[in-house]
Amino acid sequence: MSIANVTKPGPDDYVYGKRLLSLVDRFRDRRVAVIGDFIADEFIYGDITRVSREAPVLILKYDSTEVIPGAAGNAANNVAALGGVVPAVGLIGRDDIGRRLVKELHPRVRKSNLVRSSEHRTTVKTRILAGGVHSAKQQVVRIDREDTSEIRSDTRKALTKSVEVALKRCDAVLISDYGSGLVSPGLVRSIKSHMESRGRRRPIPILIDSRYGLMNYRGLGACTPNESEVEQMLGVTIDDDLGVLERAGRTLLRRTRMGCVLITRGSRGMALFESRRRTVHIPIFGSDQISDVTGAGDTVIATLALSLAAGASFLEGAQLANYTGGLVVMKRGTATVTLDELRQAIVSDHGVPLEG
Repeated sequence: MSIANVTKPGPDDYVYGKRLLSLVDRFRDRRVAVIGDFIADEFIYGDITRVSREAPVLILKYDSTEVIPGAAGNAANNVAALGGVVPAVGLIGRDDIGRRLVKELHPRVRKSNLVRSSEHRTTVKTRILAGGVHSAKQQVVRIDREDTSEIRSDTRKALTKSVEVALKRCDAVLISDYGSGLVSPGLVRSIKSHMESRGRRRPIPILIDSRYGLMNYRGLGACTPNESEVEQMLGVTIDDDLGVLERAGRTLLRRTRMGCVLITRGSRGMALFESRRRTVHIPIFGSDQISDVTGAGDTVIATLALSLAAGASFLEGAQLANYTGGLVVMKRGTATVTLDELRQAIVSDHGVPLEG
C-alpha cells in the first residue's frame, strides 16, 4: 500500500499568495445559501467559589450568559463575516432562545426565509464554563436540549418554499445537517436538481456538513468531515498513519462521489482528496496550541463555500479554509474570522504586501 503523497505549497510562494488574495477580494457580496440546523450555543460563565457540601461538585458564582448562533447559524455568520451575503433557511422555535439566536445573526445574513414555529423548540447546547477570577474559563459540563418531535407537514411546506427562494441567484449552497431531521437525502436531491436545472456553464457548488449521515448524500461538490467523524463512519483508527488516512479518504470519495473530500485533522492540519489527483496534506496554520475547537468545522466549510463561489479551485479553497480554521481555534467559544484577519494570514504566510 503506497503512502499518501504530500504536497505543500511553499509559504514563500509570492505568486500563490497573490492569487489567494485576489480570490479573497472576490468574497464580498457573493451569495451563499445556508440551509440546515440553526442551533443556539449558550455559554454560562461563573467563578469557582468552593466545593459543595452536598456532593463532590464545584459551586460557581454566576457571572453572565451569552447566546451565539451555532451549526448552520455559525456557518452563516462566518460567511457573512468574510463579506458574503447569506440567504438563510432553517427552523427556529417561537421561544426566547430562538429570538436571541436570530438577534445574534450577522447583518449580512438574510433572515426572511427562516421559518419560525410555535410547535418547535429551538435546539440549545448549553456550555457551563468556570474558572478563577484571574484564570481562563474552562468548560465543565454541556447540556443539550433537542426537539426530537417530527416536523409537521405544513412546516415542511414552508421550509420547501423558503429553500426555493434562497436558491435564487446564489453562488454556492452550504447544507448543515446536525441530525434534527430537517435535512434529508430527499431535500438535498431536490436542491441539487434545482441548481442543475439553472443550466449555468459553471455548476453552482453544493457543500454538505453532515454530523451523522454523510454516507446518505451523493454527488455534491464537497464535504468536510473531521477525522473523528471519518473514523466513526468507517470503523478505523487513523492517528498518525497516513496509509490509513489515504484509504479512508479515497473510500469516502468513492462512496459519496463528491467533487472533493476535505478531512480536518485538528493540530495535524487537513487532507484534501480529489479524484485523479494526488492527496494534498496541508499543515495547520498558526500555533498547534489550540484554544477552543467549538464551531471550527463551521468556519472551515463556510470559507470553502465562499472560496468556491468566488471561483477558487478545491485546493485554493482548502488553503483559505486552513487559514480561517487555524485562526478560529485560537478564539474562545463559537467564533468567526473576519476578512481582514484572513488577508493578514495570507500576507504573513506568503510575504505579500497588502495594497491600498
